[in-house]
Amino acid sequence: MSETAGKAFDFKLFKRLLGYTKPYKWTFSFVAFAAVALSIAGLLGPVFLKNAIDRGMLLCDWDVMVFFVVLMLGALVLEVFFQLTFIYYANWLGQTVIRDIRVKLFKLMISFRMKYFDKSAVGRLTTRAVNDIETIASIFSEGLFTIASDVLKMLAIAGYMLYESWQLALISFSILPVLIYATRIFQKAMKSAFEDVRNQVANLNTFVQERITGMKIVQIFVREDKEYETFQKINEDHKKGWIRTVWYNSIFFPIAEMSGSVALGLIVWYGGLNAVADDMASNEDITLGLITAFIQLSQMLFRPLRMIADKFNTLQMGMVAANRVFEILDTKSHIADEGSFELKETKGLIEFKEVVFGYNEGEDVIKGISFTVAPGETIALVGATGAGKSTIINLLSRFYEINGGEICIDGTSIKEFTLHSLRSHIAVVLQDVFLFADTIYNNITLGDESITEEEVIAAAKEIGVHEFISSLPDGYHYNVKERGTMLSSGQRQLIAFLRAYVSDPSILVMDEATSSVDSYSEEMIQNASDRITAGRTSIVIAHRLATIKKANQILVMDAGRIVEKGTHQELLKKENGFYKNLYEVQFMKEEAI
Repeated sequence: MSETAGKAFDFKLFKRLLGYTKPYKWTFSFVAFAAVALSIAGLLGPVFLKNAIDRGMLLCDWDVMVFFVVLMLGALVLEVFFQLTFIYYANWLGQTVIRDIRVKLFKLMISFRMKYFDKSAVGRLTTRAVNDIETIASIFSEGLFTIASDVLKMLAIAGYMLYESWQLALISFSILPVLIYATRIFQKAMKSAFEDVRNQVANLNTFVQERITGMKIVQIFVREDKEYETFQKINEDHKKGWIRTVWYNSIFFPIAEMSGSVALGLIVWYGGLNAVADDMASNEDITLGLITAFIQLSQMLFRPLRMIADKFNTLQMGMVAANRVFEILDTKSHIADEGSFELKETKGLIEFKEVVFGYNEGEDVIKGISFTVAPGETIALVGATGAGKSTIINLLSRFYEINGGEICIDGTSIKEFTLHSLRSHIAVVLQDVFLFADTIYNNITLGDESITEEEVIAAAKEIGVHEFISSLPDGYHYNVKERGTMLSSGQRQLIAFLRAYVSDPSILVMDEATSSVDSYSEEMIQNASDRITAGRTSIVIAHRLATIKKANQILVMDAGRIVEKGTHQELLKKENGFYKNLYEVQFMKEEAI
């Protein structure tokens, strides 16, 4: 739970949130003006009603009564007008502010280093970026300005009541201490309850997102019943969180309603006694019209106070959501883009110099690696699972920051280049190909308008995948659905090769796993791989003997170190060498076939 959870209201956080309204200060000012106007317009009705009764109805003066009735209608029209503009522009301001916050949050999130996403649940981040930010809008649409309007209305009503009759006013106010105290306790309890609710919503979203994504695993291992039981528990906790807020509401609002009824009864009792007692001196001051006005004013006084508590709930929930969103906005987990050089052209010379890296502090997975890849050369990384091969790929593109050593391209440290220019010269083909729920064409270009469909088709023909794409319904405009589920793993990898090829990179890094594809797709992938690596500096995590044999250099990795270097033939000559043992276990059968 955050440090602000115990506070009834965090003014520092609120001030920060208001900072997002500065670009819309005129709209903010108008909404504030409408809130003031509403408080005044709401008071006019009871005032005119009092005069209509005392100066018109009781004196049988028809013209005066009609006059004040018309004024009452005018006040009502004025109140409706300001209510309409208040609601519209308060909501407009809220939606505009959360649009700005959401854009800022997403822009920050896409610059986070991969380590942040490794440790953060996708469902929880989605909750922050969607549900929590949407809740922030209610601060403006239902919280801040509504509370301000209600407070102003209460002050105006209280002032008028004291002006007309301090006795009746004090009787009405006698209930306020009880109601204010109950409201204060209610606010603190609801703040804690809403913290719990937001946690449960995030837990629920995380669980559902992960299980839907991994539904195949759930069903393969017959985990439906177990996951269902876990979901029931999480859902029950979610329900309990909401029930807790309902419980507080069910206690507070009856108390508030009862307090208002008691005040109303006291007004009728005291005012009625004074109105019928002809011998009391105050009789001239307390009239039937005044009593009627006070009955209406007391309801107008207590109703906003009850609603303020409800609106404060909304404000509290928005503040809790804002606190969670700002926690992400304050996260310092992005790659420092402090490079001053634009990498416009590159020969493709890559150098790793005593590079040290660990995903967790004190646990190095890369331990002082050094190697050089000459321009246009292809090196193959081989080794057991966990040796650090994929980490090499991640470090070159600066998905993670190294802990020691240096990585250079054309003799310059990659930290000296801007991230955009560095990554624009590197294309990556990963083993786990990710495709968006969009067309094949959009998945290849990724929204780059400089790449035409004709260029994509020409590139597809060059690497031999045009026929496969053309055979699909709608061809290049075939929607592959979420994560490319409409395509086989081999087809997805071919799309990934084409995506890398059309970007025309100077450096290519790829994990060319084909363990789960058929022989036809594997042949197409091999042809595509040969085509896109031709003439380019390439670092390949090799899973096929053909790729290893064609590599200019093979780096054999074990436990985060390079234990052997050389060509295929050179490494096979080393007795009891790592590569020779790996070859005999993993690749000999493939060569025999």
